[in-house]
Amino acid sequence: MVTPEDVIYLYQLLENHGKPVWLTGGWGIDALLGETTRPHKDLDIFMLVEDVIPMNALLADEGYTFKKYWSENLFTEDSRGNTIATGYVLADTEGRELDVHAFRFDPHGNGIPAWEVEKGFVLTPHDLSGVGAIHGVRVRCQSAQNQMLCHTGYVIPPHQWPDLEALHERFGVEFPESIAAQRLSPGAG
Repeated sequence: MVTPEDVIYLYQLLENHGKPVWLTGGWGIDALLGETTRPHKDLDIFMLVEDVIPMNALLADEGYTFKKYWSENLFTEDSRGNTIATGYVLADTEGRELDVHAFRFDPHGNGIPAWEVEKGFVLTPHDLSGVGAIHGVRVRCQSAQNQMLCHTGYVIPPHQWPDLEALHERFGVEFPESIAAQRLSPGAG
């Protein structure tokens, strides 16, 4: 499990080394809500393609090693010609996991996810404008609207329904059609 203290430590470690990250997933939602709502097995982050190799080296010193590639992983090159993974998981010996997704900024300030180049998914400046807090420590995260959108395309597991309901209730974020259909089906939430 990844504790709030783990999130703060990793976030500040990367920030202090000039490697900005945006929290997404469960911790990203908790940051927006300003409270820890449930245990989290991992910390999901968005980060810049250029920072992947330096971050991997920095976290190797913290005991993190490669665990797996996500099915959506695509390999790309950074500006130094290094081949990098864009969707993968690092884990340490204590079982803490870091779920990494890398993107590039285009000339308009949009984040272009390197793991979904062909699908047209874009992280607008608004999508990356979320600011939240983990135990009072201010962190960058996705907007509430984009958190909801990132939960489309798969069957929502029961433990994620309270997260989505909280986004809806606290921020007035509407459920996309695919999520709304699941929400209305028996056994959801």
